[in-house]
Amino acid sequence: MSVALLKIGVVLSTMAMITNWMSQTLPSLVGLNTTKLSVTAGGTADRSTGVLPANPEESWQVYSSAQDTEGRCVCTVVAPQQTMCSRDARTKQLRQLLEKVQNMTQSIQVLDQRTQRDLQYVERMEVQLRGLETKFKQVEESHKQNLARQYRAIKAKMEELRPLIPVLEEYKADAKLVLQFKEELQNLTSVLNELQEEIGAYDYEELQNRLSNLEERLRACMQKLACGKLTGISDPITIKTSGSRFGSWMTDPLAPEDDNRVWYMDGYHNNRFVREYKSLYDFMNSDNFTSHRLPHPWSGTGQVVYNGSIYFNKFQSHTIIKFDFKTSVISKSRQLDYAGYNNMYHYSWGGHSDIDLMVDEGGLWAVYATNQNAGNIVISKLNPNTLQIIKSWTTNHPKRSAGEAFMICGTLYVTNGYSGGTKVYYAFSTNSSTYEYIDIPFQNKYSHISMLDYNPKDRALYAWNNGHQVLYNVTLFHVIRSEQER
Repeated sequence: MSVALLKIGVVLSTMAMITNWMSQTLPSLVGLNTTKLSVTAGGTADRSTGVLPANPEESWQVYSSAQDTEGRCVCTVVAPQQTMCSRDARTKQLRQLLEKVQNMTQSIQVLDQRTQRDLQYVERMEVQLRGLETKFKQVEESHKQNLARQYRAIKAKMEELRPLIPVLEEYKADAKLVLQFKEELQNLTSVLNELQEEIGAYDYEELQNRLSNLEERLRACMQKLACGKLTGISDPITIKTSGSRFGSWMTDPLAPEDDNRVWYMDGYHNNRFVREYKSLYDFMNSDNFTSHRLPHPWSGTGQVVYNGSIYFNKFQSHTIIKFDFKTSVISKSRQLDYAGYNNMYHYSWGGHSDIDLMVDEGGLWAVYATNQNAGNIVISKLNPNTLQIIKSWTTNHPKRSAGEAFMICGTLYVTNGYSGGTKVYYAFSTNSSTYEYIDIPFQNKYSHISMLDYNPKDRALYAWNNGHQVLYNVTLFHVIRSEQER
């Protein structure tokens, strides 16, 4: 860019010099400054400088003169003949100079054309260079932003993984212990096989002691596995399509292994009938059920079946009722003091969902809101026999802003909504009385969740999604407790 500009400066300087020289030199060469003829007001000529040529034919001649109406002199002059000028040496020099000037003019024109072409090229290059410079800046900024974002992501991941180091160390020790158990079991199996061949060859009491000792060690190892933290939710499994848009369905987490009954409650208010299906297979493939009539209609979809009884919120009240299916009577009822009801503090989807009863590994819970806690969620641990509150925790999460909620291992998990894109984004731990914001997405397949409860026996979430009964498997991260924590 600097070379082209230098060329332009040289050309302009040269043209200026030539113009100045011609204005100063040419007049003297052609004789235009030797004689000055002036006409006075009286009509007489005044020769101020120089001498006119002796031969009048070689000079300017007066052809006629006259006077206008205002008295000014008007003259007609005849220029010298060209034949006379051609003999003049100065005329020859003038022609030579004119030829040189013409040659220089042509050269200047050629140089000017080249300079204009170079200037256009430089201007195009300047535009391209500015564009490249802008692109380089954009790439550099994007690269810096990507590096910063990747660094933050890696740092956050490292912070998540850092607590796993001692856990993995514990798992290594447990893996060795499991291998020892496996070897001892193999030895006992070999001993039992030999006993079948030779009865009385070994001391049965000693063998029984070894087996009891192994069983105790296995039980101690299992007790080291504490409750887990929710880390993932699977894609939905649609079990059945039935009922209205709202409802609840569940199984009993404390039922015996051979008791696989399914309990089904359609609607969220002004209904009293609970369906009992003998198994999940019957629930999926038939309409064979037993109907139980409750003494009062329920409110919302927060009912649970726990240890053979159903716990529900009585319609238009803050009363919790325990109804025994075997005796078909109310075994206990109690008011949940200060709890909002009758759509005062419902979930964001409405439906009289003011009081939500839940079950997890720790027992029976009630989730609701009070005026004393400014409409924010309150968690209460309940005695399943007396329905008395064992302990309560207040949170800072508004009940009306929650889509749904469920308990896992003493931690309340709250969703950000009930329709469209849904995720679990808030968790309150009753073990530490602390909360955190999390991000665990799950698929809301049918776009309207009106019930979401955890079953600790199945380790699954039961959901009622717009007239569809759906299951979600959950992934829990298990923390191994140390000897001091047990």
